[in-house]
Amino acid sequence: MTSVHEAPAAASVPDPGAGPRPPVLLPPAKPMAWTMLSRALSVPLILGLVCFLPAVIAAQPGSGVRDNAYWLQLVLTCYAGARLATMILSTRRRLLQGVFWMFVYIAMGVAPFAQAVIGQTPTPVVGPRSDLVTAVSLILVGCAAFDLGALLASRRPLTRRPGTADGKGPATAHRIRLRLLVLLAFAASGYYVVKLGGPAIFFSSRQEISASVAVSGVAATESNVGSAFLKGFGTVPALLALLFYTRRMVTSHRARRSPSAVLVWTALMALNLVVNNPISNARYWFLTVLVSLLFTAFPSSSAMYRSVLAVGVVGALVLFPYADRFRYDDEGYRPVQSASAFEPLATKDYDQTVMFANTISWVDTRGHTYGRQLAGTGLFFVPRAVWSGKPEDTGVRVGQWMGMNMTNLSAPLWTEFWVDFGPAGMVGGLALIGYGAARTDRRYALAVLRDGPGSVLAVAAPLIAGYTFILLRGPLLQSAGKLAIAALCLLLVTSFRRNRPRPR
Repeated sequence: MTSVHEAPAAASVPDPGAGPRPPVLLPPAKPMAWTMLSRALSVPLILGLVCFLPAVIAAQPGSGVRDNAYWLQLVLTCYAGARLATMILSTRRRLLQGVFWMFVYIAMGVAPFAQAVIGQTPTPVVGPRSDLVTAVSLILVGCAAFDLGALLASRRPLTRRPGTADGKGPATAHRIRLRLLVLLAFAASGYYVVKLGGPAIFFSSRQEISASVAVSGVAATESNVGSAFLKGFGTVPALLALLFYTRRMVTSHRARRSPSAVLVWTALMALNLVVNNPISNARYWFLTVLVSLLFTAFPSSSAMYRSVLAVGVVGALVLFPYADRFRYDDEGYRPVQSASAFEPLATKDYDQTVMFANTISWVDTRGHTYGRQLAGTGLFFVPRAVWSGKPEDTGVRVGQWMGMNMTNLSAPLWTEFWVDFGPAGMVGGLALIGYGAARTDRRYALAVLRDGPGSVLAVAAPLIAGYTFILLRGPLLQSAGKLAIAALCLLLVTSFRRNRPRPR
């Protein structure tokens, strides 16, 4: 009898000269207890996300108008809730897709629905009500396009890509590359700490950090490129070095028994507690740090994957609006005053849907940019002193057009595609993202089972999953710097040698 962990035998006659076949690694069988538990949880989870929570929000008192925008928002909330429940209950760990649907359910589903019921929004809608109806409809279309791209990716078989590192290459070469990354992390973060005046400033407030960057002389008067690189190199290499060493500690008994490896991991953890703590960093970046570390430390744990998605919903709805306690000092901090648990969702943070509506109004007055905004994102490193016409953040440009004093506004991914390429570009862009997310999730699942401690994908996928919050919230120009630095760090530890078969 064939074991559940073994692949079935091939029907063709084996070639005697082909040598032994490599073993086929299949995921371990799911325990019967967990299968029954998943079935028991499926009904209340789906009912809670799709029916109960929207019904509770709909019953809240408010002055919202129950027009087409209201009903479309309800449909979007239920659709995203059903897809999120599918991700949580899935037998496969789909990191990027799961985080995508968690963000959509919270930031573009539940929160805007609460705004529609209560009749308040964090940012005013300056255009006609029809633009809000169009925005919600386009978000729904974009979600369907994402699902279509993921479906197409699931139909295509995975093939082994030759020439990329998978953790089975020479261990010495990988250790050398990893040591270079660790040296870069300590050097860059050390310079960052010294430039801002010492470790104590990282435990004060983000307002103090910004003031220290301003007086450090790094930020130019007309460009934020210098300060962005200072913050990026001060935080990103430290996080990636910690993730790679965490991967080693989790997958290698030899590393866990090595005093030097344990010492380096401990030092990297202490370094990240300074430069990547939740006090001195934006909430979305700390979510990136936390999610990527959890997924790296528990690479095969379905319970951790489901917990991140499920607890993340509760945390985003209950704790996230209050998590900016360290954004300002004691004099500038204004605590949230609300009579309802859902009122902070209508007055703080979650402005993605209304900003999409405002962007539609803005585009109607001046037309699409046909790639100019994305070109500015791709060339983010070019100072404005060199490129005088360099585009600003999409959220900033729309905020200036709205006449807002505070222009640090969101520009969700739907908005970025819409500004440049209109409805066809938005649908095509989100379909490509769904396709890429599904392919990455499948390759990551294989890398966790098949590859060794040096697997780059086993670290890159959790990092991208955590950074998805920032990419989806936007604007893209603000997120491009750290993403490019992360790509450089990953290239530093990646080997592109081809795995040639050994001569017999």
